[in-house]
Amino acid sequence: MNKLVSEIIENLDPSSINGQRKHILQPLIDFIQMKVANSEEIRLNFICTHNSRRSHLSQVWAQTMAFHFGIKNVFCYSGGTEATALFPMAATTLQNSGFEIQKISKNDNPVYSIKYAKNEHPIIGFSKKFDDAFNPKSDFAAIMTCSQADAGCPFIAGAEKRIPITFDDPKAFDNTPQQAEKYNERSLQIATELHYVFSQINF
Repeated sequence: MNKLVSEIIENLDPSSINGQRKHILQPLIDFIQMKVANSEEIRLNFICTHNSRRSHLSQVWAQTMAFHFGIKNVFCYSGGTEATALFPMAATTLQNSGFEIQKISKNDNPVYSIKYAKNEHPIIGFSKKFDDAFNPKSDFAAIMTCSQADAGCPFIAGAEKRIPITFDDPKAFDNTPQQAEKYNERSLQIATELHYVFSQINF
């Protein structure tokens, strides 16, 4: 694993997660554990309104934590209720956390290669609707990472389970002096909670 990514993971503090938040995370733990117990592939689709910030951070950290804890056959995706673009500050936040990021297209909705380890397949990051052909059609958990998408999409076609785990939007701090700090803060919260989730899996 990339050195800085590994160092950040080692410095996370899952004990800071309160009981209420652990209760919210438990259905995701249960879904992953069930799949592991049945030797089935684990497909996680993180869904937000614009697929530009929180859903991408969640997708990347979930795939990274699965690798960190040695949990095989985990495939993480992200999508939105509409497609926009991966917000540059979200990509910068991941890069500053040690992920190797390469922009492999330069249109209005660029495609990024995001690597947490030198020899592992990159995560492909770009904005898309949750039911885009790039994403799974069935046998996946739909994790709703924002309250607007959670309220606006009561039904996700093909989802085996729908799990609301919402995060505050760092977009509120765009173009302010606190922007970088708040994006990093949200990224670390997501990393910490997904570290807790994957640490609970027995295999």
